[in-house]
Amino acid sequence: MKRINLRSEKGFTVIELIVVFAIIGLLSSFVLTTTSTARFNARSAQRLADLGQIHVALELYYDEHQSYPPSSGWNGIYSCWGYASTDSNANGWISQLVPRYIYKLPRDPRNHINCDAQYIYSSNTVDYKLIAHNPENCMGETRRNLPLRDPTRGGNNGCWAFGYWTPGAVSW
Repeated sequence: MKRINLRSEKGFTVIELIVVFAIIGLLSSFVLTTTSTARFNARSAQRLADLGQIHVALELYYDEHQSYPPSSGWNGIYSCWGYASTDSNANGWISQLVPRYIYKLPRDPRNHINCDAQYIYSSNTVDYKLIAHNPENCMGETRRNLPLRDPTRGGNNGCWAFGYWTPGAVSW
């Protein structure tokens, strides 16, 4: 008598498919987490580099004019507290720097229009303060560069801004 095999040997069982999908899900979540962390770290590094470039441009301006460019409050792109430039080239929020001292004024790498999370600048021409306001990870970004943490915006207990300033602008 011939034996009849009801199970087809072609295809996969439900258990095998579940295992494959679980493995694919784990691998994709790992990749997404890794790329998200890499983007976050890249934005942090970009902020530090951007502020450093503007700081150098401000000092070059000062060497030539014996003053810093004036501001009307806290200037920035989409600033909540002063002149708010919406210039897509980001050249208007610190007057007189572009193009002689810096090719282009950078903007926060998140590239959004949230007015309280931008680079902002304030100056009375004698002193200035330039900060990244509400960065994503201020404590992490300033851990290696503690002098950049803004003492009036969190100080040693917290951090919601970092940047560069002259001694007369520390308390602004």
